[in-house]
Amino acid sequence: MNKRLIENQLDATVEATHFDSIGSRYGGKVRDTYSVGDRLVLVTSDRISAFDHILRQTIPFKGQVLNGVAHYFFDQTKDIVQNHVLAVPDPNVTIARKCTSFPVEFVVRGYLAGHAWRTYRSGGRVLCGKELPDGLQQNSKLPTPILTPATKAEEGHDEDISKEDIIRRGILTASQFNQLEAYSLALFQRGTECAARQGLILVDTKYEFGLDSAGVITLIDEIHTPDSSRYFYADTYEDLLSKDEPQRQLSKEFVREWLMDHGFQGLDNQVLPDLDDSFRIEVAARYIELFEQITGQSFAPDTHKDPIGRIKSAVERALR
Repeated sequence: MNKRLIENQLDATVEATHFDSIGSRYGGKVRDTYSVGDRLVLVTSDRISAFDHILRQTIPFKGQVLNGVAHYFFDQTKDIVQNHVLAVPDPNVTIARKCTSFPVEFVVRGYLAGHAWRTYRSGGRVLCGKELPDGLQQNSKLPTPILTPATKAEEGHDEDISKEDIIRRGILTASQFNQLEAYSLALFQRGTECAARQGLILVDTKYEFGLDSAGVITLIDEIHTPDSSRYFYADTYEDLLSKDEPQRQLSKEFVREWLMDHGFQGLDNQVLPDLDDSFRIEVAARYIELFEQITGQSFAPDTHKDPIGRIKSAVERALR
């Protein structure tokens, strides 16, 4: 995408919405969620988070990218498990069925990267009850994808947890866990197939589920977005792995790396740096690249100079 188009949108981003007339609001790291009867209005903002901190600067079009990628994959996987999408009345908005969420994130890993690699490098060979073989290197493909659940923390870091502990603590029943595990692995397989068609490798991702008003298990939140997933480029994977060099990837890992280069990893007494405009433009371009790469579609942004007003009008029309 022409970076001038992104630059022109720097002062017209969606930092936060406060639509008192629509319903009660909950503000998460990225989404503003409104409760309206048996529905939720999910507004995906242009906020960006890393190391469990919301950065002060927004990223143009990021909300449109995340909402668009999630909608694409919800549609691609609706034959596997019911999802929460009812309508997408605006590029930043999803209207969803209200669900009671399970307090566990279902993280599926097909490769030894990120947190899994850091655990392995430190000598750990068991992750959430799953044994990892010796002799692997960073970004190695695992013998088979593994599920590494995490408890969802209200604040701070999520914590790894095993199937046995989830059941023992009464967080989920054994039958619920087994069904959700089966859904997660099937979704990961579908995501892997979709990514492969576009020359990408789905490295790892997370899924969240809930129960709708009829008690049906429902896929919620987001799916296969750059905020919840890591992708490698397939054409250079083997060569870079053989050289033990970093993989070319599509994810927001480069934002974490930028923050680390500027002395921030979310630790106590560290100062959160500001993102300069040139880096904001670069981040936006990377998100747009992922949208186009993974969906095979051209990104057609809405460049309205009052995106919050546009969103409010679209939501009000959809709820009438």
